[in-house]
Amino acid sequence: MNIEIDRASRANVPSAKPRPKIAIAHDYLTQRGGAERVVLAMLSAFPEATIYTTLYHPDDTYAEFRSARIVTSPLNRVPLFRRDHRLALALLPHASSMLRIPADIVVVSSTGWAHGFHMPGKVFVYCHSPARWLYLTEQYLGRPAWQSPVGWALTALKPFLRWWDGRAARRADKYVANSTVVQQRLKDVYGIEAEVFHPPHSVDISGERTPVPGVEGFVGQGGHFLLVSRLLPYKNVGQAIEAFRDLDERLLIIGAGPLADPLRASCPANVKIVSGLTDAHMRWAYSLCCAVIAPSYEDFGITPLEAGAWGKPTIALRDGGYLDTIVEGVTGEFIESPGSARIRKAVESFSPDRWNPEVIRKHVEKFSEARFRERLRREIIEFGNGGEE
Repeated sequence: MNIEIDRASRANVPSAKPRPKIAIAHDYLTQRGGAERVVLAMLSAFPEATIYTTLYHPDDTYAEFRSARIVTSPLNRVPLFRRDHRLALALLPHASSMLRIPADIVVVSSTGWAHGFHMPGKVFVYCHSPARWLYLTEQYLGRPAWQSPVGWALTALKPFLRWWDGRAARRADKYVANSTVVQQRLKDVYGIEAEVFHPPHSVDISGERTPVPGVEGFVGQGGHFLLVSRLLPYKNVGQAIEAFRDLDERLLIIGAGPLADPLRASCPANVKIVSGLTDAHMRWAYSLCCAVIAPSYEDFGITPLEAGAWGKPTIALRDGGYLDTIVEGVTGEFIESPGSARIRKAVESFSPDRWNPEVIRKHVEKFSEARFRERLRREIIEFGNGGEE
């Protein structure tokens, strides 16, 4: 009798609400950068999620993506586009709009394309910046648009791309900004009021450290300056190289990008550029440096946090996301412009003894990946419940 009652009572109990299906969207996985690190942190928060992206080139991005479920657009069948997504500029709006994501909630990591994927579910956009090539074109190119073929293409396509971009932004349910400067850009470009949600660093200082092949002698016992950046015009890597010319200091540059060959050709003997490094290589380079140089225009800029995990200070441009992550005089110092003379003066006056590594590490703990995951899960639960906890 009791068994029958239990069965009946169970039959009348409403079934638990099914868990929403969550997916992750990102512009393209063809490089190693801060935005791609954020996607990995998102995946660690939601390990069952599938990642949707226009292009994926496993050899040119982080190895951790190889174990993820990744769905790409038809553009990924073209090897040329996987090697340089900029060549697909005219096709990316259509490819993005056609990339359908069958999920209840999509966590979008976007710098200009992923927020335009076809997403019938609820859309939570983590914005690294509105498309820099559309709204900060000259800064992105490093020169006036009319001086390069890419600039001509952008000029011709800009009216359509801005229409497409604005339409995509308006379809999202919620935006968050990765820094205060991006928060202001979202307001200026789209009229969107967004909260700031800082990305994490993912440095594990306890991991293995492996010397970078070919520069063991150059680095020696350490004490070099380090610059970690994609090799693009607005990163101002060329200015840093010029700043170190004839200086009695060494600069190790870690990065890849379209300017790799001309930048390598311009390097004096005390400057080296390396690329394609593992995490163990990165740990070795960071752990032995005396400071990081960060002269680029960054939406957030993760390198001061990566340096800070090792207790290293940063010399950074007083701009963008660095204003959120650097405490002046405590974790780093600022230069007022990215010119070589400013960088050189900061390097010449730099004193390693004035910095407290433990204070720097303590500051960086506020940007840990564990804190990022915890907040992201909380945000998505609240978002999925319509704003109710």
